[in-house]
Amino acid sequence: MSWARMKFKGEPVWVRVQPSGRPVLDSAGRAEMKYRQEDSKVYRPSGSNLIPLEPGDVAEEPALRAAPHPLPGKKDDHGPVGDVVNVWTDGACSGNPGPMGIGVVVTVDGKRIEHGEYLGQGTNNIAELVAIERGVQLATDGNRDAGRAIRVHTDSSYSIGVLSKGWKAKANQELIGRLRRMLELKPQVRLVKVAGHAGVPENERCDQLAREAVLRRR
Repeated sequence: MSWARMKFKGEPVWVRVQPSGRPVLDSAGRAEMKYRQEDSKVYRPSGSNLIPLEPGDVAEEPALRAAPHPLPGKKDDHGPVGDVVNVWTDGACSGNPGPMGIGVVVTVDGKRIEHGEYLGQGTNNIAELVAIERGVQLATDGNRDAGRAIRVHTDSSYSIGVLSKGWKAKANQELIGRLRRMLELKPQVRLVKVAGHAGVPENERCDQLAREAVLRRR
């Protein structure tokens, strides 16, 4: 048996496969899956949710090109790309609901700020939203942004949907309302979707910070 690349919910993953290339399934029809080949944690999705990886899928992953290095003199909506404050956020939940943690990395003016925080009991979606809120707070604390564009990179489709795509919030309405008001007051903030567990260094670091925060609470 070996591991091969496949797709799960639109993201490239590693799946244990037979010599024929088909996933190895248990008696319940579940496969063995990892987000990275070196991961020790194995997930068991239904085999019907796994699809073959098409040529070019890995090269075209949006996460790998979501935050390109700034080009001198190139401008975006708010000024030179080199002036952008980059924020990376992630939320973790041990169980859903369960103990929550967040991780944030902010890079500005050649400096790096890392923040991990335990939030208490809740859901993964709450953790993702609070991570974004904390990231914006850290980016603007002490006028760090100085009016520059802020790019908040998150792997949470849910957060981007309810905060910037008009998705109707069925839960967490107070928290979502607070974040929507914050973003209305800070038009320089833009949310950027990245793929989770895809080897994006800052996203992986935020995940580590969030998980460590959950572990430290013990």
